[in-house]
Amino acid sequence: MYYVPQVCLGDTVMVDVENAMMEESTSVHWHGHHQRNSPYMDGVPYVTQCPVPPHSSFRYVYLADNEGTHFWHSHSGCQRGDGAFGSFVVRAPKSRDVHREMYDVDVHVITVTDWLHELGIRKFLAHYHGSGNNNPETILINGRGRYKVFDGGYRTPLTQFNVTRGKRYRFRLINAGFLNCPILMSIDNHTFTMIATDGYNVQPVVVDSFVSYAGERWDFVVEATANVGNYWMRFRGLMDCDKGVTKAFEVSILHYDGAGDEEPEGTPTYDNTLHSGIQLNALNKGSGLMDTVTVSELEDATPSKNDFRLEKKPNVTFFMSYDFYSLDNPHFHKPMLYGFKQVTHRSEQVYTPQINKMSFKLPSFPLLSQRNMIEPWMSCDNIKKDCSNEFCECTNIIKVPLGSIVELFLIDKGVTFNSNHPFHLHGHPFRVVAMERVGNHTTVEEIEQMDRDGRIVRNLRTAPLKDTVTVPDGGFTILRFLADNPGYWLFHCHIDFHVEVGMATVFKIGEDWEMPPSPPGFPKCGNYDGKGLVSILNPEEMDLVYQ
Repeated sequence: MYYVPQVCLGDTVMVDVENAMMEESTSVHWHGHHQRNSPYMDGVPYVTQCPVPPHSSFRYVYLADNEGTHFWHSHSGCQRGDGAFGSFVVRAPKSRDVHREMYDVDVHVITVTDWLHELGIRKFLAHYHGSGNNNPETILINGRGRYKVFDGGYRTPLTQFNVTRGKRYRFRLINAGFLNCPILMSIDNHTFTMIATDGYNVQPVVVDSFVSYAGERWDFVVEATANVGNYWMRFRGLMDCDKGVTKAFEVSILHYDGAGDEEPEGTPTYDNTLHSGIQLNALNKGSGLMDTVTVSELEDATPSKNDFRLEKKPNVTFFMSYDFYSLDNPHFHKPMLYGFKQVTHRSEQVYTPQINKMSFKLPSFPLLSQRNMIEPWMSCDNIKKDCSNEFCECTNIIKVPLGSIVELFLIDKGVTFNSNHPFHLHGHPFRVVAMERVGNHTTVEEIEQMDRDGRIVRNLRTAPLKDTVTVPDGGFTILRFLADNPGYWLFHCHIDFHVEVGMATVFKIGEDWEMPPSPPGFPKCGNYDGKGLVSILNPEEMDLVYQ
């Protein structure tokens, strides 16, 4: 983790990213900043800009017009998993905060992430090109933590958050997770009053614990009303971090002024990080349960500012179903030699995560800044294969007219694994209008029939705003957003091992002429075919070279 800026609403942000790496290009995405009128600053290589090569720099300049808890991170390869991320809070006058009377102090920022004991690219290569796993070993809190052993001689410093008894504290939590490791948080002898998510205020909800997924941010209030002392803040990894895998967990300390320096009582273990009571955003749960609250059951705290246009019938509706598929993906398998069904051990079978049976393939140039180079043959419509049974890959661009109301069904089929995928939309917030778990082998046709039968209830008036959301395994989440920010915007799973192998798509909002022009001198990149070189060389000299 590196630089952790805080700016004021309306500030002009100017950041020079200098790439000192010897062999890798990079870019920086400002997660939660929607880049209105500045889509070229979104930081997605080959979508909004060329990657920043080694030994060069790129200046990001944009207006901080979206207040709240956000973060920055590399959007190149596995760099986020190696620590290329940090918090980024946009503060606004307290008079704008509908929750200003609920807390006294706003200083604590928590950044949680899963952590590996090797470079992310080594983990990636071992998993996809060998028999290695994709399981994080541990969790870090603001870059600190101990590796599972808490009752021995290890005394690695833990992250500590100081409070004064009788005061109320606003905490801002950022999940910068890299792999499939949702994190359950609780604090001994304390509850959470949840007040915001992804920078948008929600009606306060009191819970005993909550789950955050990669890319999400949550703001909550903790009332320091317990006896003066030290209390464990517990973080429990789920999915690929759970008890059947690596049992990844971590703790930090809530320290009351006047308490001693000793650590809280009890030895933390994975098993005692599970907290009873009401849980928000629980893993793979639908709405209507007694002990959980889903995101779709939250309500916007500022209904007067709701976009009532979203209550109308959507202009366009998209169904996106996804799962892991047993395909001969040529990036990992070769039929007749080591095809998916030919390898002898299951650990050598590489399942391909796809949206609508398509893997997203980045072009050799940025779609936004060099959109004049987009060719018809790049479209997914030109694929001649049977994608229901064969591997298909394309630059999947979904065109949306500017100003449209978009309804998006995210459907997790739940066939191959009991998994979970958090999805992030660049350039726009969305309203989470419904979320349910249906069962294994969920299909688009089943969800369409449920909708026709009136069995899906949407919250169109007070649905919360977010930019990152989970989908229950074997279920669905329905989003609505107003496509009012012209540009090319990535929509993807925020688990790096999934997006890097194609679990993504791009929304093209508006026509090319409706998009802001490229900044003067904006970098260009692309393939070189050598034709210019051939035309200036003497053919006789070339014959000599190749004799």
